Amino acid sequence: MRNIVKILLLVCVINASSCTNLDENAYDVIVAGDFYKNKNEVISAVLRPYTHANAWISPSGQDGWWRPAELSADQLAWPTKGRHGEDGGKWKRLHYHTWTVDEGGLNNAWVLMYWGVGLCNSPIDILEKSDVTEMGLTDVEKTEFIAELKLLRALHYLKLMDLFGNIPITTKAPSTAEEPLPKPSSTKEVFEFIEKEILDNIDSAPKLSRAMLGRVSQATGYAMLVELYLNAEKWYGQPRWDDCIAAADKLISGAGGGLNGAMALDPNITDAYVPTNDMSKETIFSIAYDYKIADFATGFPGEFYHFVQSEIYGGGRTGNNGIVLIPGVFGQYNEKDLRKKEWFLNGPMVKFVDGKIVEGSEEYKGEQLVFVDYIRRAKTGGTSSTMSDGEENSGIRFNKYKLGNSLVGNVNGVKIPVDENYNNTDWNVYRLSWIYFAKAEALMRKNGGIASQEAVDLINSCKKRAFTDSDWAERQYTTGTLTLDELLAERGREFIFEGFRRRDLIRFGKFHTATWWDHKPTTETKTVFPIPQQQISMNPNLKQNTGY
Repeated sequence: MRNIVKILLLVCVINASSCTNLDENAYDVIVAGDFYKNKNEVISAVLRPYTHANAWISPSGQDGWWRPAELSADQLAWPTKGRHGEDGGKWKRLHYHTWTVDEGGLNNAWVLMYWGVGLCNSPIDILEKSDVTEMGLTDVEKTEFIAELKLLRALHYLKLMDLFGNIPITTKAPSTAEEPLPKPSSTKEVFEFIEKEILDNIDSAPKLSRAMLGRVSQATGYAMLVELYLNAEKWYGQPRWDDCIAAADKLISGAGGGLNGAMALDPNITDAYVPTNDMSKETIFSIAYDYKIADFATGFPGEFYHFVQSEIYGGGRTGNNGIVLIPGVFGQYNEKDLRKKEWFLNGPMVKFVDGKIVEGSEEYKGEQLVFVDYIRRAKTGGTSSTMSDGEENSGIRFNKYKLGNSLVGNVNGVKIPVDENYNNTDWNVYRLSWIYFAKAEALMRKNGGIASQEAVDLINSCKKRAFTDSDWAERQYTTGTLTLDELLAERGREFIFEGFRRRDLIRFGKFHTATWWDHKPTTETKTVFPIPQQQISMNPNLKQNTGY
């Protein structure tokens, strides 16, 4: 029994399917007299935003925050592959930074994220106004639930600000009464709102523990502060490096609790990404899934998996053969880097159950499927390499998060039993490694971009896990080799797929100035996405971002 979130998913997941219908109002309306009658109903309302978070903050098969955050950066792309993946050119526009104010995907992200805000606002409003003893709650439970929900709401606003910049802030519960349409706030005002919400509620929220797996805790609040302060120069208008370091130190020293005892880096690079990653010591906040109890599983296979991927790992899930590594990214890993072996699929593919070849289903039907570090029409002798020139085998593939196997395997003659935790893999939003990197960067920024020994030690403690003891001596950083550019490169290697790359590039001034595969520099106005025109049409108080 993993925790209360997983137990109650049976109740909450019934409503989760509604997250796929973006024609609905962005705010759920819950009538207190009809619903908030006992403790279980209150808990269901508190947990409802978490099932919804699956749709917007992780790779879920939907146009939430994650897709624009990653597919507009320099590591991942969704190229057209033969007859698949054109999708009206939406992935190309993300890659080329040629998106428009009418992008359906950006509008969907806006709707999903504000929907989540509404799902937080409703129970906050009810709990603040109600005598909770009639619901079977104590005053302490009431305070903790409200603090938790306000921190979760602040996370929604942090990510909304990340994508869209100047956004409206609403803390009111959805209402059928006619109300003035909200006006946008500047990023500085949104920053100050988020900061105050966190600081006002962090001490009242529950500490991170097994009971808070998959839920926002004090530790999540500190991680949010780290992210907020790390990017303060762009969002707030001035750097907040000391505040970033102080918030990071809170987590590193153990404030906010720990998921499985004292918080610590996992010893292995795979621990945070396997079906038992709920046992990770470095997890701060994750989207928690439970396939066994609630038939609720992560959506990332739809983003990453090939049409016949189930044969490769011995499970029951396949995908849209979509997202791949941009050519050359795989080569940025040292050959001795264990992440290169564990986190990606490249080369000839074989079946998990018997070691026989996996055949392609499109251009390479009847031939072995071989994932390659290029994107071109090799089958027909093509030499051009663009977002339009892919085949089914084009691009190195995602293997960082693993589902386990639901079939008995035979790998190199060794029998592999069924994984009893198959399909239970949680998706990490914040982990301690990210905090180490953030603190190291803040230390370097304060020091004119020069690495102190403390900054080096923080990065080395994370990177060391990617090398054997015999290889580590020549791969570790020194104060001379850990430059800011190298820190950005190592951030890319460590946090690939985790949703931070676009914001990292913006912070380092490279998002609109750098050239990468099939992408040329654009303009600084592209560091924020446009406010969706559909939203402006419904709310004339919204103002379009500069450059759109």
